[in-house]
Amino acid sequence: MPSLPHHEVEIIEVLRRSEHGMTLPFICRGNDGEIYFVKGSGAGRQSQINEWISGNLALAMGIPVAPFSLVDVPEELAEVLSAEDALELGRGSAFGSVEQRITELAFSQIPDVPPEIRGSLLVFDWWISNVDRQLTRNGGNANLFWDAEEQRLVVIDHNQAFDPDFDPDHFFRYHAFKDSVPDVFDDLIERQHYTDRMEQALREWDGIIQAIPEEWFYIDPEMTLKLDFDPDSFLKHLQRFRSDNFWNRK
Repeated sequence: MPSLPHHEVEIIEVLRRSEHGMTLPFICRGNDGEIYFVKGSGAGRQSQINEWISGNLALAMGIPVAPFSLVDVPEELAEVLSAEDALELGRGSAFGSVEQRITELAFSQIPDVPPEIRGSLLVFDWWISNVDRQLTRNGGNANLFWDAEEQRLVVIDHNQAFDPDFDPDHFFRYHAFKDSVPDVFDDLIERQHYTDRMEQALREWDGIIQAIPEEWFYIDPEMTLKLDFDPDSFLKHLQRFRSDNFWNRK
């Protein structure tokens, strides 16, 4: 079982702000030499929590997510940023995902992705109610990258997971790997296979929650306004796979 990423990366340079993605993350250099897409306080505390929980559950399930870490943004970095950027990036703990120097997955490349990976990601996104994985022949934004040389998929972005307005019909109509539905949801052996993997992943739950930085539970930097986040409700949502309704796509 993969261990939780440690909070050991310090951001030493802000290179620029991304022009893509809902949260427009900051592109930064860490003291480990890696380039990170950093989602600070301006991305929203719930967004950071969603990324952390989903990323770690993905690791525990064997989903090929881009490497990520809790990163530390030192206060002195604010001195070289505009007032707006300094506020958006914030200081202290943030979520950082390592930059992937590969290309976005094209619709025509979907058959290149191994069937097991396609099925796993379909189940995983259904499990965490992540609708942000859309890709059709007319385009989309699947937050998936494909390394053609190594024939591997890389998965990013889970800030929209646990969507309270999640629409199952929309999910199964537009998910990049929707064609895998019969192979997974209608096969009792496959269902048991994924049930076992989700059970295994949930064994990491307590550690995942305990590793969330304390400041993420507050909306304001002064830590006076508590975020409306209930870990137990998230856990209850994830335990749906133990019901037939989960596999009946309800």
